[in-house]
Amino acid sequence: MHPPVVMGILNVTPDSFSDGGQYADLPDAISRAELMTAEGASIIDVGGESTRPGAERISVQMELTRVIPVIEELVARGMYVSIDTMRAEVARAAVTAGAKMINDVSGGLADPDMLTTVAELGVPVILMHWRGPSKTMQEDISYDNVVIDVCAELQQQVDKALAAGVAKNNIVVDPGIGFGKTFEHNWELLHQLEALQALGFPVLVGVSRKRFLGALLAQADGTLRPERHRDSASAVIAAQILRWGAWGVRVHSVRETLDSYIALNAIDPHVVQDRIELMGVRDFGYHGVLAHEKEQGQYFSIDATLGLSIAHAAQTDNLADTVNYAEVADAIRARITGDSLDLIEKLAELVAQDCLAFPQVVSAHIRVHKPDAPISGDFADVVVSRYKHRS
Repeated sequence: MHPPVVMGILNVTPDSFSDGGQYADLPDAISRAELMTAEGASIIDVGGESTRPGAERISVQMELTRVIPVIEELVARGMYVSIDTMRAEVARAAVTAGAKMINDVSGGLADPDMLTTVAELGVPVILMHWRGPSKTMQEDISYDNVVIDVCAELQQQVDKALAAGVAKNNIVVDPGIGFGKTFEHNWELLHQLEALQALGFPVLVGVSRKRFLGALLAQADGTLRPERHRDSASAVIAAQILRWGAWGVRVHSVRETLDSYIALNAIDPHVVQDRIELMGVRDFGYHGVLAHEKEQGQYFSIDATLGLSIAHAAQTDNLADTVNYAEVADAIRARITGDSLDLIEKLAELVAQDCLAFPQVVSAHIRVHKPDAPISGDFADVVVSRYKHRS
């Protein structure tokens, strides 16, 4: 398990959604950054322009005035600094001042010069999923499938970055939780983090104090939990995201996040970061409650994400040191074509057990697709997901 990358949020703005004005003065900003570093922050992300929903843009000069003195002071104290900006001019000035990373919440869309500037500077860049400026970002929240659409739109920005000359190993992607998404969209993206990881780039996720957590913790009358009282939930979710294999998380509360990470690992040490994924293992079976399902049958498709360490096999290049995924696929097909079951929930359970029977496999995340389920009206698929780890 890689050491967790925790990016501490330092908003040097008067109007950020949860801490606006607290760190707008240079001494306060430095003290805050020093505290987050002492608590374990790997990166201090300095932002001079609020990206809260509805926020108006500020001038380039105002943004520079806010962030450059802070960056210079933090770099002088040996901190690893990221600049949170959508402007190429600010990014360039920040890197000149010592920043080592650019965090662009627009994914390079807000400024046509950003990606070529990043390539020229040769520093890592975080490309976030974005559909428009803060003032209007909640106006375009229609998705056919939020996970598929976000991945596709992020891939487009990655392709543009690569075409502009940004090195592949300098790209990090961010699904943009809370940006142009409903509460349900945010949860779905978090539940399917592995789809973002499948893009092949490190994934950064920011959930800290966001509105969808305020809704999760709302009072009975619907009143949202205030921003500053969302830290416990923020920390637990960020810690779990790290355990699921995200490269990093962006947080307000560094200590609480790392404490949660340590505690979750203590109670469940079986989370592994290496995976082998078998997608769309398909065959014909006779599973279902209805008589015609058992008589006529239908096709089922299964995705299996196997958690295991591949570190040794990566060194030896020996099949005996990992799991033979062809054998796993055969086991999955045998279950699909085997004894008839009433429920695909049971099928998912048995497939998970079969996968854990391979000695190298520590965990199995099984998704059983039943696209021809007996449901009236239009629908795309029925999926049952089962996660098991070795006890």
